Amino acid sequence: MSTEAEAAASSLAALWRERRPAGPPVAHTFRGTYADRWVRFHSLPGSKRYPESDAEYAIALDRYNTILDTLFTERDVFVVTMDWSYTPTGPAGWPTPRPELHPGGLRWWTEAALDDPDPEFHAYTRLYADRRPWRYGCLDDLLRAVADETLVEVFITDTELRRIHHPYDGGADVILATPAERDRLRERHTDWLPSDPAGL
Repeated sequence: MSTEAEAAASSLAALWRERRPAGPPVAHTFRGTYADRWVRFHSLPGSKRYPESDAEYAIALDRYNTILDTLFTERDVFVVTMDWSYTPTGPAGWPTPRPELHPGGLRWWTEAALDDPDPEFHAYTRLYADRRPWRYGCLDDLLRAVADETLVEVFITDTELRRIHHPYDGGADVILATPAERDRLRERHTDWLPSDPAGL
């Protein structure tokens, strides 16, 4: 990694610690950490989990992109992907298309899980980020992999880390800047909300 890339990665890590001190940038934790500003949208009618046709992929991608467009139109975003390993610098513990789908991602954070007394069960979540202008459809290949669950723990955020979109297989968890903003977004897309009273 070049000196310039190292500086960019260090700067993003410092920004996260400053703006998001409540927890690490591990996407599946956002719903609990920011519950007062969280809303979930499902990506297919009837809360169907996985697309099975071109038409269903089109619906899922449109729902992802519509929310992303609302959050990030005319802004730059950080796109964050993840892999994990049994060592901080070792090969990924499970092969994914992350390197092909996010070739410009620079590693900027490693989150260690060391609770197990057996070192063989220690794991390291490694996060990679790049910065790019948001455009509707610019992440479709990556989002399609998320919809198929071949990539997990992806998230997209503005460069001030005020709003976060975490797509997953079946929908997206969205963290807004305020509860009122969360409520406005929820009201715009009531047909995409889960039927579960807890919003899941």
